[in-house]
Amino acid sequence: MMEKCFFVLVSISLVFALLTGNLQAVSNAVVDGASKAITLLLSLAGAMCLWSGIMEVLREAGAVQKLSRILSPILRRVFPETWKSGQGSEEICAALSANILGIGNAATPLALSAMEKMQAANPNKERATDDMVTFAILGASSLDLLPTTLITLRRAAGSTAPYKIILPVWICSAACAVTGVFLSKLCIRLTRKVPKERRKEAKTCLKKGGAA
Repeated sequence: MMEKCFFVLVSISLVFALLTGNLQAVSNAVVDGASKAITLLLSLAGAMCLWSGIMEVLREAGAVQKLSRILSPILRRVFPETWKSGQGSEEICAALSANILGIGNAATPLALSAMEKMQAANPNKERATDDMVTFAILGASSLDLLPTTLITLRRAAGSTAPYKIILPVWICSAACAVTGVFLSKLCIRLTRKVPKERRKEAKTCLKKGGAA
């Protein structure tokens, strides 16, 4: 899908460049953009290595495990089926804790492991469980305490105060996480309510048929 979107965007740009006589400007923009991309990549490399090292030290120091224990009582309510089965609960805590601390590289394998364990306990292998859907939503909209990538990008762009975004990021990411979980739980309740209503309608029809 991404390659198709990119192809459409490039094609539209070339067509409009030919129609407006700006093909040379587009060619220059392509070359300049490629060189700027390499410059940005090199400027980001050092900062990203620094933050990755700091996050790795936190992980080795047990910060992820401690945060997992703090989050466990809250996540027990968010993922009730997983906590009942006992499969994937530890991985969920660890993955979300890594996301909150900004350790995306460590969160990915933990999230995959959590999904595998939840799938193993799933009675219907062709359909994701409610907890699996909620976990996917929360993983994409998790609270972010240390937005290392944004901080690095702001500094590379020349910002003199790259850390000013931390408070807005806390507010936005917390709002996204709460909203995502709320909407997930709302959809779960609605999807469970519909079959119950259909069963009631079926029973009513059977009673009417029996009476007739």
